[in-house]
Amino acid sequence: MGVAIRDRFKDLTPQDDKVLRLVGAHLGSLAVADLALYSRVGFERTNQTWAARKQDLTAQSSSRWAGAVTKGTHDQYALARRGQFAYRDKLTDGIRMLGHRLSLPVGEKGTKGRPGGYRSRAEWFRKSRRLHILKALLAAVQEDIATGRVHVVRGGKRLANNRHNLAAAGLTETGWRERWEAARWFLSADGESGKRFGNETIRVAPDGEVSIKLPKPLQYLANSPRGRYVLTSRIAFQHRGQEWADRIAHNRAVAYEIHYNVAKDRWYLTASWKRPAVQAIGLDAARAGGLIGVDTNADHFAAYRLDQHGNPVGDPQRFWYDLTGSADHRDAQLRHALSQLLRWATRTGVTAIAVEDLDFSDGKTREKFGRKKRFRQLIHGIPTGKVKARLVNMAAEHGLALVAVDPAYTSKWGAEHWKTPLTSSKRAMTRHDAAGIAIGRRALGHPIRRRTTPPRHHQSDGGGHRTVQADRGTRGREELRRTRNGTSPQRAATGRAVTAGNQRAQHRSGHAAEHGFWQQGLLPLSF
Repeated sequence: MGVAIRDRFKDLTPQDDKVLRLVGAHLGSLAVADLALYSRVGFERTNQTWAARKQDLTAQSSSRWAGAVTKGTHDQYALARRGQFAYRDKLTDGIRMLGHRLSLPVGEKGTKGRPGGYRSRAEWFRKSRRLHILKALLAAVQEDIATGRVHVVRGGKRLANNRHNLAAAGLTETGWRERWEAARWFLSADGESGKRFGNETIRVAPDGEVSIKLPKPLQYLANSPRGRYVLTSRIAFQHRGQEWADRIAHNRAVAYEIHYNVAKDRWYLTASWKRPAVQAIGLDAARAGGLIGVDTNADHFAAYRLDQHGNPVGDPQRFWYDLTGSADHRDAQLRHALSQLLRWATRTGVTAIAVEDLDFSDGKTREKFGRKKRFRQLIHGIPTGKVKARLVNMAAEHGLALVAVDPAYTSKWGAEHWKTPLTSSKRAMTRHDAAGIAIGRRALGHPIRRRTTPPRHHQSDGGGHRTVQADRGTRGREELRRTRNGTSPQRAATGRAVTAGNQRAQHRSGHAAEHGFWQQGLLPLSF
């Protein structure tokens, strides 16, 4: 878990701007060369080779700058490596689905969960060509994985490709060159506990003074002892400023990164640090104060509060977000919606939040759903991975626990059992709101279905099933009612055995998840 805060450099002098550009360009060239060398050598990496790389970089910068550059190289290589495995899995899923559909006769209908054959011979031919292309791509990726080589662009592949079509990107050659150079600069320094203010390379004092340890070739620009340059601009972190001040006061590690925004012509400083790992709590403790069930959708979170007995409390809440536009905009929208959700949860006094354990990794291939383009877009639009990562970190900040539940049939059963009873002239219920109740009840250990009325006389014994009327501690609650002579009412009337006691045979959905014991709440449902 980490924390990152950012502030802008204001009123920088031309000399400050010149020094930042020179340091960033010099260290960026070292980072580019180190990344190219590290990504080409494959698995021939040892501690000796790392020491040799760091020694070469130290001669051109400093020991701490060399350590920051090599660590950045290792992190970028690891990220590219994970991307390779994800791309291999995606190609494998596509090849498997294409092979399945090509093996079926043209025009054959699909079954539940399995698509059918292609609609025409022309489409079958195009997909057969695509199958060969995917196999060739998979072979190339597997070869790179086997040799340990990655293909990575420092500065971003998208920006590199924009150079070949500047008009479509809305850039001029000069504008593109400025963005490209700024993206390849390196001005990042890891913190070190025990050192002054938690960082010796980029040091920020409690009064906001920022000083940078200059690389050896640029130490002639220093305006402070020991080869340091002090910027005229002061930093004042508004968000989490007190937490940052507490860390540097105790000389705890804080990492800093200086970034230049070409479009706004502004310099920024980002401070980040790690927090202790979240301690897991028991499920009973998380359920003690009730919880909030959250249904994740493509454009909003639908949340409903439940008490510890599984009864809905209050009205549904919806937290909207827009996942169109740039990656920064999507990320900000998601963080804003999660912040609203967590603040509301804190105000209600619950101790946990229940979410679905969603994973669409097997369902995102475009071949699985055939021509259902809208459905594929919907699946891709639900930010399951980001929600998991951000919600864990942000919930820990508010002292809330997370309970992940099986997402099977939550929307269907929630709408069936909770949407209509809770809908009124003053409360509008949607399918997603009802799904939030179903998720919460499943997290609390209750069945999703509401307490049902006894069946009609001709479908059961005359008095109704004991399961829905008697407490779980009542003896014989799963048995049939008996007359005074010890026989059931139906046997006494017809002389034949009945199956009214078979709870799986009647009035049940047949899903194993709903056949646990009935847990009667201490309070009645209130609507």
